[in-house]
Amino acid sequence: MLQFSSETRRLLSGVSTATLTTQMMKRGFRNIYLQGVQRLGRLDANLVGPAFTLRNIPCREDLDHPGVFADAEHPQRRAIEITPEGHVLVIDCRGDTRAASAGEILITRLMKRGVAGFVSDGGVRDVRPISELPFPVFCSGPSAPLNLARHHAVESNVPIGCGGVAVYPGDIVVGDHDGVVVLPASLAAEVAIDAAAQEELEGFLLERIIEGAALPGTYPPNEATLAAYQTWKKS
Repeated sequence: MLQFSSETRRLLSGVSTATLTTQMMKRGFRNIYLQGVQRLGRLDANLVGPAFTLRNIPCREDLDHPGVFADAEHPQRRAIEITPEGHVLVIDCRGDTRAASAGEILITRLMKRGVAGFVSDGGVRDVRPISELPFPVFCSGPSAPLNLARHHAVESNVPIGCGGVAVYPGDIVVGDHDGVVVLPASLAAEVAIDAAAQEELEGFLLERIIEGAALPGTYPPNEATLAAYQTWKKS
């Protein structure tokens, strides 16, 4: 896995997923935003971290029953215990919201282990206590049934699909109030730098709009507006 620097993490913590989708579209990537996946409860800062994945397939009644959790190596429970500190556990539920992908106990364990956050395109149970935790959780909404009712956990740290987006181990996950995006690790550093620059420029442009400027020549900026921006930066 490519090294994920503290500077890249810092920059991504301060930019929006909207800006990141724009930067990635400039690079030809149109499908990085997880569909139907939103934050659950509080979000004090952006979720940022490398992806650690778990793949599910549809359940089967002879294999998926509560007794399977007696095995400490059950793939779902093992994923909770081996997701590295600072990473984001991303679970592929095939967009099936009819069962939970985790609940309060598993989410709390991830938080206590120093995992950066949790993302799933399935449901989550125990939403009230989870929503009160100081831990970023993104999912498709509440779902009370046990995961075994719909999902059979297969393997960890392999390529998956989540929210209609390909997620490879080590990809960089960023989540904010708009949702979650996934960046290829090889592009994360340059995208973070360009996204921060874009937001600085757009902050200047927004101030002009607030002051009454019209969109033409302001957004996108023409040469005169860009020159005014450079003067503003120097001052």
